Amino acid sequence: MGDVIRVVHYINQFFAGIGGEEKADIKPEVRDGAVGPGNALKGAFKGQADVVKTIICGDSYFGENIEEAKKEILSIVEEIKPDLFVAGPAFNAGRYGVACATIADAVQNELGIPSVTGMYVENPGADMFKKSVYIIATGNSAAAMGKAVPLMAALGLKLAKGEEIGDPEAEGYMARGIRYNMFSDKRGAERAVDMLLKKLRGEEFVTEYPMPNFDRVDPNPAVKDLAHAKIALCTSGGIVPKGNPDHIESSSASKYGEYDITGVNDLTEETYETAHGGYDPVYANEDPDRVLPVDVMREFEKEGIIGSLHNKFYTTVGNGTAVASAKKFAAEYAKKLKADGVDAVIMTST
Repeated sequence: MGDVIRVVHYINQFFAGIGGEEKADIKPEVRDGAVGPGNALKGAFKGQADVVKTIICGDSYFGENIEEAKKEILSIVEEIKPDLFVAGPAFNAGRYGVACATIADAVQNELGIPSVTGMYVENPGADMFKKSVYIIATGNSAAAMGKAVPLMAALGLKLAKGEEIGDPEAEGYMARGIRYNMFSDKRGAERAVDMLLKKLRGEEFVTEYPMPNFDRVDPNPAVKDLAHAKIALCTSGGIVPKGNPDHIESSSASKYGEYDITGVNDLTEETYETAHGGYDPVYANEDPDRVLPVDVMREFEKEGIIGSLHNKFYTTVGNGTAVASAKKFAAEYAKKLKADGVDAVIMTST
């Protein structure tokens, strides 16, 4: 390694200034020097490192061709032979986060080059790779760029120099589930009692073992009269009309689809398919009713078990999709379902 650490930076089409969703299918390309946020990264290195090359890849291209894209990018990085690989930051952009974490993981494991990335804690890329990749915890939008980049640069320099990495709180990265023995001047029981007393007094304290935060949703009351109820079908299994007309992504979906099934009694192989990239699509494509049971619901409708099947279904892909995106989708189409007088929803997965 020379005096100045050589860095390769990975970004998507948006941060490269190429375009938004309409350019998300571009294949990997290389540019000399820093591009977009790479200039801030270069400044944060303060002369200790230099961004020698920038790799740009469209989010959709990476998400829909993961193995091929990974192979292409690894080949580029291997040829450049940098001392450090930096991806992002991706903030709360789901597909971008998955791409950043996936390629950072591959670069460090397959090429042995230290890697770091950054994203929001709810980004699906964080859940998938925080145990294997150093991921700086960022805000949920690019407004947090000014805080994220210096932390990524500082951690990246330490990794490239082979220096000891501190704990997540000190360095700003997400906890990786790795435990170390640490010594304290107080026994565990005494520390626990101190925390308990602070909690009882309403004082601030820092737990030594933070627990995950899960949403709790109270179930609605049961439908009292199914025989007169309008029931809707929704799915995160990715069932779409043949050809996926709205181009719902196979992973880290940024949208959902609304499709009319008026007069449709059966989802056939010729008319429907799955866009989902997280499970083997063969059986779902052979008979999409296996994921979205329109055929059975039509039978229930004829037999009077339900009042009627709603004439629209809502669909997206749950594979790697950010929690924030899923909440947004549900909030939008729940309003539509209520406005259409739907009494209950059957939500299917894979």
